[in-house]
Amino acid sequence: MKLTGKRVLVTGADGFIGSHLTEHLVRLGCRVRAFVFYNSFNSWGWLDESPAEIKAELDIFAGDVRDPNGVRRATEGCEVVLNLAALIAIPYSYHSPDTYVDTNVKGALNIVQAARDLGVERVVQTSTSEVYGTARFVPITEEHPLQGQSPYSASKIGADQIALSFHNSFATPVTVIRPFNTYGPRQSARAVIPTIITQIAGGARTIRLGALHPTRDFSFVEDIVRGFVAVAEAEACLGQVTNIGSGFEISIGDTAKAIAEVMGADIEIACDKERLRPENSEVERLFAGIAKARERCGWTPEFAGLDGFKRGLKRTVPWFLDPENLRRYKPERYNI
Repeated sequence: MKLTGKRVLVTGADGFIGSHLTEHLVRLGCRVRAFVFYNSFNSWGWLDESPAEIKAELDIFAGDVRDPNGVRRATEGCEVVLNLAALIAIPYSYHSPDTYVDTNVKGALNIVQAARDLGVERVVQTSTSEVYGTARFVPITEEHPLQGQSPYSASKIGADQIALSFHNSFATPVTVIRPFNTYGPRQSARAVIPTIITQIAGGARTIRLGALHPTRDFSFVEDIVRGFVAVAEAEACLGQVTNIGSGFEISIGDTAKAIAEVMGADIEIACDKERLRPENSEVERLFAGIAKARERCGWTPEFAGLDGFKRGLKRTVPWFLDPENLRRYKPERYNI
């Protein structure tokens, strides 16, 4: 199946990955309905910053993925649904776990229920590498055990299983994409890379972070967007989970050094206890196994390895350095 020409619903279209994906789909020739979170300001999130020619092509639907009636209305007439709507901040999930069940689990149920009833051709459920918890083996393949080390990761495990259960129970054409840590322009400061960049850009040279030793598999947003399209189009991905990552791991401490190098800054790193996860909740190691992405849908990362990571950072840092973008962030405050 090719997405070009299809009517595609993107939930979470107003967010970081969702806005990049929405713009990419429009450029592919898809007819995109962008599901944005309803608010009284009539804000479309990051889509407000999209080029005028992109916005002119969008069918905007403002709603809430927790509302089954709104989800059904948004799904009507769509052939493909890409579900990116979710609460994603891990620290906030310690504070308000109920909201993660409502948005992530119930939201996924609303999506697949509507897709089943309306005969949608393809549903892509967005997962996260956090569902694996600390790696028991590396690279982490799709067969790795699932470990709910935070309320957030537990809610995403539930969402994935709800989606896959509809494939198994009702033959709903569901596939699950499991991106590892994504970075790039527009990412919120709840993620570590924008946290580091905005502190340096704001003039700090003592950078406040949490644990420095955990490793992550960082993937540039353009690779992730291509992954969504590849997984959505591949018949071999139906009923399956597919990892999308860079196949490369780097510690948080070394990530900060790499960013400082790209920004030409001399920094020191200070541990901020407020930013530490509870001991048993910290995911110590993430390193993606991506062989199945190559086998099932021919996807490979273009920003792989340390060299690719630095190339991605060089594409990311200038966006944050733009004063119009930097003013949206509060680097002096910890954003949960």
